Amino acid sequence: MPWNNQTGNNGGPWGGSGGPWGSGGGSGPGRGNNGSGGPGGAQPPDLEELIRKGQDRLKTILPGGGGSGGAGASRGLIALVVLIGLVFVGYNFFTFRVQPDQLGVVLRFGEFDRQAQPGLNFRLPPPIEQVFTPSVTTINRADIGTRADDPRRSGTRDVPEESLMLTGDGNIVDIDFAVFWRISDAPLFLFNIQNPEASVRAVAESAMREVVGRSEIQPLLTQGRQITETAVQELMQEALDTYGAGVEITQVQLLTVDPPNQVIDAFRDVQAARADNERVQNQAQAYANRVIPEARGESARILEAANAYREQTVAEARGQADRFTAVYEEYRQAPEVTRQRLYLETLERIFRDNDKIVLDTNDSGQGIVPYLPLNELNRRTGGTQ
Repeated sequence: MPWNNQTGNNGGPWGGSGGPWGSGGGSGPGRGNNGSGGPGGAQPPDLEELIRKGQDRLKTILPGGGGSGGAGASRGLIALVVLIGLVFVGYNFFTFRVQPDQLGVVLRFGEFDRQAQPGLNFRLPPPIEQVFTPSVTTINRADIGTRADDPRRSGTRDVPEESLMLTGDGNIVDIDFAVFWRISDAPLFLFNIQNPEASVRAVAESAMREVVGRSEIQPLLTQGRQITETAVQELMQEALDTYGAGVEITQVQLLTVDPPNQVIDAFRDVQAARADNERVQNQAQAYANRVIPEARGESARILEAANAYREQTVAEARGQADRFTAVYEEYRQAPEVTRQRLYLETLERIFRDNDKIVLDTNDSGQGIVPYLPLNELNRRTGGTQ
């Protein structure tokens, strides 16, 4: 019960021996939250010393060293000192201060009564009311799988019993991660769980083992780190809310994800082989993506050319058939004229592209003119004769 954490072992709720101003432990009247006397750890003033100093100062002021009026002045000074003492004691008994990063939790007779905001607050003196002031804005960190041997040094040591985990595909992985958390509900944080820090660590390790057990090792080492962090954070928050821990998980950060040191060389070889396999597959896929469209384009071109040739051939055949039909119709109407026309057209088609020399074979003809440039006629490539 929190009552015992705030009171000493001797002398009841007022601390150790010697009454309210004793030097024993505990959080009696006049003590701050840290257990030291008065605000900031100051001791209550000594009344006899104050009275003696006041009397000496009064004697220097009054004529004749004080005379008969010295007794009245001493009594007034004593009353003033007593009043100051009462105000001082009342300030420590009935008020307490909450720092800006803290939240006050007030217990009345050991039962939660209210929360106090930062600043100066009123309370009833112990043991009626007790005050706890946890820091609710500080972001706390819990490292899982690693420990700092000396906080003043940067070196850490591995804790394999926390970091070694089994993945869903049967591989062992060494995971070090950090959990960042803060207090979201001060009363639940103080009174619902006995050791909040240890509970956060235990829940973090359990959640990480569950998430890793559902995953394969390859995503954990590459692109699946952020997904793992988010899944662990959500699972932790759900578990802590079920416990009523009053803790909010702000972030889960994977520090290192590696195979165990005993098999890391073999694992690297396997990873290199997988990388080579993926590289060769990507090259083959790129080649296929380049060749297949080219083959499809060539096939389409050949089909289009064949279709064009077919259409051309069919059209020419139909044209020739139509021409023959038309010539036959003309031949039926005038056979002799048509025969002569076909003869002439055939000669024209035959001699169209050939060089021709016309000789006059009549008896009156002179034959070949001696100076006729026959060589030039043979070299001609066009024209009509």
